[in-house]
Amino acid sequence: MRFTVGDGFTLPDLAGRDVDATFHDTPDGALARAGVSLRQNRDATWTLLLPRRGRELHRPAAGAGVVPPDLLDAVTAFRRDAGLGAVRTVRSAIHVSSAAGGVLAEIRVLSERGTGRRPRRVEVLRVDGTSEDLARIATALTAAGAVPDADGAADPRQEPGGTAGEVLTEALRDGAGRILRHDPFARLRETMPNGDTPVHQMRVGTRRLRSDLQTFQALLDPAWSRPLRAELGRLAGALGGARDIEVMRARLHVTAGSDPLAPVDVESVARIDAALAGRQETALSALDEALRSPRYVQLLDALTRPPRLVGRHGAPAGRVLPGLARKPWRQLVTGADALTPELPDDDWHEVRKLAKRARYAFSWVPGPEAAALAKRIAKAQKVLGEHQDAATAADTWLFVARFLDRRDHRLAVTAGRLFERERAAVTRARAAFPAVWAAVCEENTTAWLK
Repeated sequence: MRFTVGDGFTLPDLAGRDVDATFHDTPDGALARAGVSLRQNRDATWTLLLPRRGRELHRPAAGAGVVPPDLLDAVTAFRRDAGLGAVRTVRSAIHVSSAAGGVLAEIRVLSERGTGRRPRRVEVLRVDGTSEDLARIATALTAAGAVPDADGAADPRQEPGGTAGEVLTEALRDGAGRILRHDPFARLRETMPNGDTPVHQMRVGTRRLRSDLQTFQALLDPAWSRPLRAELGRLAGALGGARDIEVMRARLHVTAGSDPLAPVDVESVARIDAALAGRQETALSALDEALRSPRYVQLLDALTRPPRLVGRHGAPAGRVLPGLARKPWRQLVTGADALTPELPDDDWHEVRKLAKRARYAFSWVPGPEAAALAKRIAKAQKVLGEHQDAATAADTWLFVARFLDRRDHRLAVTAGRLFERERAAVTRARAAFPAVWAAVCEENTTAWLK
């Protein structure tokens, strides 16, 4: 949030603590726009605050104005190739704290550039605060005389005159934003506050972008979109390697403990997990390399620039986007209708991918009908996702056991029991899918597409 303030503005009492430090940012303030705070404190130590994070990262002094390497790496997605320097416009700053001592928000009072005197603007950087916390801060600032800046354009899907190009631009911005927000956490190897992982969220953002670029390709210059989709494919490969093992490690413990009356051998499960942990570290190292490559920085530059629109991008979104979303929908219908319990796992996995693409497409089509259909497809996708995870896990347990020691009887028995539990989950998913799919195809849900 940003506010404009007059000469006599005084920051209200927000139960915060003063921040006595020198802030660093790019010349155009890229870190502040992203809600990132990087500062060198009076004792020369460094502190980094990332959006959606409840605590600070502290590092020892690295020299005057010398940013510690890992903090510099953590803000790569926001600064890209731009250099960092001391921000001369910060007059004062406070951290608004929660009752538990976490940081809800950082509030900066900015002076006229180059003078360090008269306040002109106030920026509120959300850290770990809720929407209610931000509303309380905004109310206090407004009462003190601050004038809120415009929040920007509304969701073009909700605007009667929203164009197809505006909605597509928002879709691509949304996917890119998901990658940018979670990039620092992936580099720092940290789990998100809600328990999710940054690798997962970056992979979702990458998949959504690739899907949207394909679904709405008629509105995009192919000379711009095709190379972008190819680069996103490279990133998806690096993220996928790390994410797949992440999923398997979490599933291993769930499957092993799924029947307390018939426990599996704990030591054997630990050996399988240790083998997966080694593979995960290798995959994360490969991801680190991909995130530190010049190609990744160039990809981020491309994603944060406006897309090159062609075709009917200026026409109303409600007229153009439903027609473009019908293609992935028809492909999903064809694939899902053909599924039978006897088909191979790969056939079921292909339908899962079609379900994702259709759901992504309808999530950007204006209107409640499209939103309702997207929600029902999501339920079908969840069943197909459980099917795929179980099928992959079943093969993984046997492969890892053979890789570790073919002669270890206890390990072989444990892997076999895990395999049987996963195949039972596959069977349950196949049995559940027809009813879920029938709900997707109900006349009152899909009639608007005809």
